[in-house]
Amino acid sequence: MPWFHLIIAGLLEVAWAIGLKQTAGWTRLGPSLITAALMIASFFFLSLALRTLPLGTAYAIWTGIGAVGTALIGIFIFDEPRTAARLVCILLIISGVVGLKLASTPPA
Repeated sequence: MPWFHLIIAGLLEVAWAIGLKQTAGWTRLGPSLITAALMIASFFFLSLALRTLPLGTAYAIWTGIGAVGTALIGIFIFDEPRTAARLVCILLIISGVVGLKLASTPPA
């Protein structure tokens, strides 16, 4: 269950990052309230995951999910640059997240 909580927390991080763009510097009430609620929910699920998972691993994976998800949304939804360097860096983050997950799971 902690890995499920961590994935949910990471996806909520992507959602609040997108919402943050919509707040226009916290000047739009509706998007600001939604973004704040998404932030709280993301931290809540991260805290549930931290009951069991190591802090460094959970935090790195949480931010990795957020970074990759937000970068991909930026590329596909907000038409941000699709340079080879950006894509390679995204792949490096993914490989780091997968590596941390594998290193944190005890052998069967």
